[in-house]
Amino acid sequence: MNMHRKVKGITLIGFVIVLCVLGFFAYLAMRLIPMYVEYFGVVKAMEQVRQEGGAGQKSLDEIRRDLSFKFSTQYVDDASVPPSAIQLKREGGASTLRIAYEKRVPFMYNLDLVGKFDKSISLTNAGGE
Repeated sequence: MNMHRKVKGITLIGFVIVLCVLGFFAYLAMRLIPMYVEYFGVVKAMEQVRQEGGAGQKSLDEIRRDLSFKFSTQYVDDASVPPSAIQLKREGGASTLRIAYEKRVPFMYNLDLVGKFDKSISLTNAGGE
């Protein structure tokens, strides 16, 4: 009797290699996802400031104060978005709020993941003005 069976599957070494690749990408996702969740919190806080009445007439310090309060409810770290990253531009009666910042997250050894975020919204005609 000739008993040749065809064996299908993955070897132990192949399984370990696949597991290492999947582990690397899972670790990468664990480092990147919180950075983007924080960015979406910044965007949501900006939208909340825009919805408030009179947002276009507020001073830069008032907007920074409002954003700082809203950041705490959106789980945004104060160190991530320094006050200098919050800018207010007024041209011809139009007000634009811009937040531009960089977030560095340690990845492994001497490697960092860097995210550059830049969001602008118009405060003119917002919040019932």
